[in-house]
Amino acid sequence: MADKNFRLEHDSMGELKVPAEALWGAQTQRAVQNFPISGLSLPRAFIRALGLIKASAAQVNRDLGLLDAARAQAIETAALEVSEGRYDREFPIDVFQTGSGTSTNMNANEVIAHVATRALGQAVHPNDHVNMSQSSNDTIPTAIHVSAALELSEKLLPALAHLAEAIEAKSREVTDIVTTGRTHLMDAMPITLGQELSGWATQIRHAIARLKAVTPRLYALAQGGTAVGTGINAHPEFGPRMAKELARRTGAAFVTSGNYFESLSCQDTAVEVSGQLKTLAVSLTKICNDLRWMNSGPLAGLGEIALPALQPGSSIMPGKVNPVIPEAVVMVAAQVIGNDMTITVAGQAGNFQLNVMLPVIAFNLLQAIELLANSARVLADTAIRGFTVNREHIEAALAKNPILVTALNPVIGYEKGAAIAKQAYKQKLPVLEVAKGATDLSEARLKELLDPAALTRGGIKK
Repeated sequence: MADKNFRLEHDSMGELKVPAEALWGAQTQRAVQNFPISGLSLPRAFIRALGLIKASAAQVNRDLGLLDAARAQAIETAALEVSEGRYDREFPIDVFQTGSGTSTNMNANEVIAHVATRALGQAVHPNDHVNMSQSSNDTIPTAIHVSAALELSEKLLPALAHLAEAIEAKSREVTDIVTTGRTHLMDAMPITLGQELSGWATQIRHAIARLKAVTPRLYALAQGGTAVGTGINAHPEFGPRMAKELARRTGAAFVTSGNYFESLSCQDTAVEVSGQLKTLAVSLTKICNDLRWMNSGPLAGLGEIALPALQPGSSIMPGKVNPVIPEAVVMVAAQVIGNDMTITVAGQAGNFQLNVMLPVIAFNLLQAIELLANSARVLADTAIRGFTVNREHIEAALAKNPILVTALNPVIGYEKGAAIAKQAYKQKLPVLEVAKGATDLSEARLKELLDPAALTRGGIKK
């Protein structure tokens, strides 16, 4: 009975048992058995890209007269079904596998060949037909670029635009609210909440610009370089035609690499993209930490804003509510920064003609993009759009801010201003009250010089 659960498959190393219902073949089965390491498999975005590559390759090989029309059509249909997610369960291989990603490439070849053979009624070979004109060494780097480019354009960049727009909308909403600025976490000169949020929005806009700046290099594809960059066993037009066909299918501006040796031997572009994702993670950490500080309290913290109350914050302290969305996003940022370190180390593994940490680069890069895209939308829709402002608390603290005396420096000098600030702080009095007795300036002039709203615009000159 047990044998009915398996079938025999073979490859160049011989025969072995494969689960009867599995669509993969011998090479995939060997990888499943060889790498029981993490239980992590390459993500949906990567399998989508592989399917698109295999479908495009079948069409290009047919157009070049290398593959008969019937097999080409069967391969293309099966590959597009892979791309659409129909066979995701058939891609079980661990991320931590052969460094070239050959196991995953052959997994795709075997699944597509199996499906195409069943549909066509004649043999479709995973190497000779599905993998025609290709090598794992150019297909996996191409899949990294294609999957990352599509995930950026379809998910992360729209999510960041959404976040920037949410921050800008909230900035306009609170544009007239003057609050205490802070440097070194200490009271500083006044700033409007609108100005503060405008800084956040610009951080996100810059992240968008940085990611767009790297996309021309991400659009350059290794496909056509085959084993070592020379294009062995591929038609000279295969690479350019593949890029054109992938561009047609996706709408992305893919082109063939200007140098296949570079595209196979290193993953510098993936490292560059990851670096920009890390920068975005740092920006999100700054924004979320500001939100957490501003929300702190409600009594013993800053208490300037109130984030939406989403869930109980403690299993022991009734009524406690925590800033859960900024906390979640900060954890995402920590993960992305860690992913970047992994990608950086993996990027150094370009030995001679091939980088040999491709699967872990793909996994970490795509995970970072997905996490950032999802968290950007959650941050925008829940924390940014949802927070309210405690105007009374902000105004009370601002009125007692001794640093307002900075505005008097051009009139009374730094040292006299410092004395007024110290006295105001010691006596817990507004600067205006102390300055009235310590200077010969009229109350009207002092009010003019110390107007917090005017100070957010640079103040009134001497």
